[in-house]
Amino acid sequence: QVHLSESGGGSVQAGGSLRLSCVASIDLRGNYCMGWFRQAPGKGPEGVAAIDSDGSIIYADSVKGRFTISQNIAQNTIYLQMNNLKPEDAGMYFCAAHSSSLRPCTPSSSSAFTFWGQGTRVTVAS
Repeated sequence: QVHLSESGGGSVQAGGSLRLSCVASIDLRGNYCMGWFRQAPGKGPEGVAAIDSDGSIIYADSVKGRFTISQNIAQNTIYLQMNNLKPEDAGMYFCAAHSSSLRPCTPSSSSAFTFWGQGTRVTVAS
């Protein structure tokens, strides 16, 4: 069983920054796709970014130029640096993973991701 643990959420003013972390119980040197998703109250999950085991990255259009996904393979950790936060960025942020040998690594399909963390909350005040 894969365990994912997120941290780093909090409350910021619009224009502020936060850095989310996700520690995985899997070896990121393996063929895993790691992604960040978010969910606002009353809405479905929205893909934010995904990073494949070869380092290739895809971002949602809504966060391009503001968010950066990265990974520290030695520490089995992925990060989401969020800059210039907007009120519409608020929500629960989830880390997710799936075997990248089975499906494309993209944040556009939450159903492709097999393993999910418990989430960390981000609040952005206008």
